[in-house]
Amino acid sequence: MDVKLWMAIPFALMLAIIAAAPLAFPHFWEKNKNKLIVVLALSIPTAIFLSIVGFGENLIHQMLFEYFPFITLLLALFVVTGGIQIKGNVVATTETNAIILTLGFILASLMGTTGASMLLIRPLLDINRQRVYRTHTVLFFIAMVANCGGILTPLGDPPLFLLYLRGAPFTWFSTLFTQWIFVGVLLLIAYVIMDKIYFKKESISAKRRDMKDQSPIRIKGKINFIYLGVIILSVMFINPSYIPAMEDGPIIIKFLREYILIAMVILSLATTKKVVRKTNHFTWDAINEVAIIFVGIFVTMTPAMMYLNQNADSLNFTEVYQYYYATGLLSAFLDNSPTAIAFYELASGMDMSNIPAGELTAGIPTILLKAISLAAVFFGSLTYIGNGPNFMVKSIAEEEGVKMPSFFGYMAKFSLVILLPIYIIVQLIFIGF
Repeated sequence: MDVKLWMAIPFALMLAIIAAAPLAFPHFWEKNKNKLIVVLALSIPTAIFLSIVGFGENLIHQMLFEYFPFITLLLALFVVTGGIQIKGNVVATTETNAIILTLGFILASLMGTTGASMLLIRPLLDINRQRVYRTHTVLFFIAMVANCGGILTPLGDPPLFLLYLRGAPFTWFSTLFTQWIFVGVLLLIAYVIMDKIYFKKESISAKRRDMKDQSPIRIKGKINFIYLGVIILSVMFINPSYIPAMEDGPIIIKFLREYILIAMVILSLATTKKVVRKTNHFTWDAINEVAIIFVGIFVTMTPAMMYLNQNADSLNFTEVYQYYYATGLLSAFLDNSPTAIAFYELASGMDMSNIPAGELTAGIPTILLKAISLAAVFFGSLTYIGNGPNFMVKSIAEEEGVKMPSFFGYMAKFSLVILLPIYIIVQLIFIGF
């Protein structure tokens, strides 16, 4: 049976709700119980329909071999990084903030944008609590740490992990190092210039209070760095490339990586002092929200992905820049994970007969995989809803008294005037037409 476009209606509704509900119904949407009701209302009928028309196996494969590994990795990173506490205060100079942003930019590819963001946002806010002008620092943190820094490994950002599950080698993402360093340097230069301007506006009294309010940097929960290392090594080496039985063997072997990740979660919870997580304001709300939302996304996107794969040639996406900007713009306003997979499926449905094998990665032209990966990660920073950590960082900053711009204010004052020009330059230099 051919997949029809109308079968993707639940997926379109799911993405529309994710984009619009936080703005239109903020009090309703902030409760995970309400999110679960909406997700079930769309997912259950979709699952029943797919089973009836003969696509039940496709749905089972989607949930077992993509959703389960996806959410297990996020859970492991969330719990382990939530057990690491960084406390202390130093003078909030431009140089200090730039070092923290750079550190977060680097860590994002190692522990994920969510993990790096949750690890460093509170120390950054503590260091800057005496400063009046702090909003721009949080905005650049969202861009650098919660998004752009995560391009180098599948651990960095959820869309990359999903592409990894579809066959992109773990080390392939490191080939994007030039683009990573290019964007990072430009963002850091822009931040330093802006922060120098704002620092001059700070009152003398604020600077004096900041000088007096200092304490040494301390790290607690260090054992979690061991667990983090195990997570990284597991994703790198526990896969079908190194263990063929994970692809061809019994189903229990196929989830060997996930068993180890779950073990790291249990060990982290068992060996980290509760006071560390309490001081970090660790709760399960954020990961519960992600788990609920992505159940809906993975279920409803099954027919949409199948449709794209079957009809790729008729959609007339033939140019690299089309994939770059289409992936990027949808990643900004929807969610970058399903968007990246949608365009991967579109590319995988193309006629590859004239493309040399050496120019293919994960079954699609390497240049298209590059365009999709860069756009999904970078453009996720154009709005608060483009990537999960964006709203989390915004909420934490507002809890600490930082006045953050509105949804459209963020775009008008920051992303469209600073980020988008940089991403256009990336396309012109590294992607082409």
